[in-house]
Amino acid sequence: MGMIVEVENIDEDDDVLIPPPNFSMVEDCIYRSSLPKPSSFPFLQTLNLRSIIYLCPEPYPEENLDFLKEQNIRLFQFGIEGKTEVSLPALRDSIMEALKVLVDVRNHPILVHCKQGKHRTGCLVGCFRKLQNWCLSSAFEEYQRFAGVKSRAADLTFIERFDLVSLRQCLYSIIYQYQGASKKRRLMYQDENIQKPRLTSF
Repeated sequence: MGMIVEVENIDEDDDVLIPPPNFSMVEDCIYRSSLPKPSSFPFLQTLNLRSIIYLCPEPYPEENLDFLKEQNIRLFQFGIEGKTEVSLPALRDSIMEALKVLVDVRNHPILVHCKQGKHRTGCLVGCFRKLQNWCLSSAFEEYQRFAGVKSRAADLTFIERFDLVSLRQCLYSIIYQYQGASKKRRLMYQDENIQKPRLTSF
């Protein structure tokens, strides 16, 4: 027997917080999702975001830029094409630069997203998991959980072959910081002269 919901007493002013599709916490103060729509802005406000990593080449929507300006959120954009066949050197370089932003605690709390929060976001998170010393099977399972039936073998191969030695060489200037009572290890830049991604200034 179906349940009848009484709606007469619902306050029309009650705010319903709606996260973007494919939203999830990656790590403390690191989140992932699809491209947020205005209906998700009130939810994003609760995260107290400091930065957003946007992994698409298309211009960021004007209404999203207005929201970022209002909330004083910094936008880092890395233009990764969404096609199945992507230039591997270009993809590797973009992921490498995005990881540098991602591990810098001065950018936290931070949200990572592309359009659907599946392939490009999945590649970045998968490489981040390798940096965290996750086993490949666990990193692949996480990727596939978000990509679903649209999982791409090329993405999994990219994650598997992503060169952590090169990454660590690029992050030679990163220092470890211990914050909070948990003494949780964090990564943060020491060198201010590294190559910067394209970002939006308000």
